[in-house]
Amino acid sequence: MKYLGGMLAAAAMALSSALAGDLEDGMEAYDGGDYALALAAWTRAAAAGQADAMTAIAGLYAGGTGVARDPGLALAWYRRGARLGDATSQLNLGDMIARGQGQDRDPVEASMWLGLAAGQGNRWAAERKRGLARTMTPAEVAEAERRIGEWRPLEARGGPSE
Repeated sequence: MKYLGGMLAAAAMALSSALAGDLEDGMEAYDGGDYALALAAWTRAAAAGQADAMTAIAGLYAGGTGVARDPGLALAWYRRGARLGDATSQLNLGDMIARGQGQDRDPVEASMWLGLAAGQGNRWAAERKRGLARTMTPAEVAEAERRIGEWRPLEARGGPSE
């Protein structure tokens, strides 16, 4: 039984190392201007649930870097990372929704995502949320705060990632 436990631990470490390798390989490819290779590496890491890779892919589509600019795809990738609790994805998702990029503008949803990122210490998200709140009704602000209070990362819910 000890042998099986050791094998499982070794397999988990190897998988974790491979996933980190995909993320790092993607960064190296991106830095070298090989955006197709970066996207391929990040896609593998994202398929395994790495939120950082999801955020990186979203950034490619948001900026049209190596791919056709596609706010809808950027939003979808940011949403995947945000649902896993990634603060950078939450910030960017909230900002895009506040601006109506990739979907209709929704200040309540935008405020929720910005508030979640702010709760993880992101000062820009906190500032953006405060600015957005000045354009919202008291009922909208209250609804956003209610959603923030009830929100749990997708992993914590035990559900599958998108």
